[in-house]
Amino acid sequence: MAHWDERYRSGEHGKAEPHPLLLQFASNLLPGRALDVASGPGRHAIWLAERGWHVTAVDYSPAAIELLHERSVRKGVQIDACVADLESDAFVIGKASYDLIVVCGYLQRNLFTPIKDGTRIGGIVLAAIAMVDDDPKIKPMNPAYLLQPGELRANFEGWELLHDFEGKPADDPKRRATAEIVARRLL
Repeated sequence: MAHWDERYRSGEHGKAEPHPLLLQFASNLLPGRALDVASGPGRHAIWLAERGWHVTAVDYSPAAIELLHERSVRKGVQIDACVADLESDAFVIGKASYDLIVVCGYLQRNLFTPIKDGTRIGGIVLAAIAMVDDDPKIKPMNPAYLLQPGELRANFEGWELLHDFEGKPADDPKRRATAEIVARRLL
């Protein structure tokens, strides 16, 4: 955890702009309850809170949550933020608790079921997660933290897919391939 805390404190993961997928899809949603999984310093949580969402943000890094708190105070928004190790079930996603769940840049396969269960009927899961990428110019990563082709889509079988993309970002083909999904819970 010290490694992640240092990365957040140094500003390495200090992007202020939300993921374009969130801007595109959440802009058209009525505010409700949102969960930002592995929120980091809160770029998604703050953007949602500024638009009237009641946001819960969770991350394992105390430094990230501290930055999120500082940023939310400066922006004048309230976010329920907590430090929790998602891998040890320290944070429980309540069943049918959220209208929107956001997961960007974080893969923990055993969270797919709680995320789906935690989404209200008619609610949305928005995810953008790194994939296996055979591009030799891309920095190697532990494959345990990378999605396989079709894996994200398969986890949302039976949901209405509003957006489904796998590949390199069009605006930056030098970046790692990602899987993106915006899925609405039907039942």
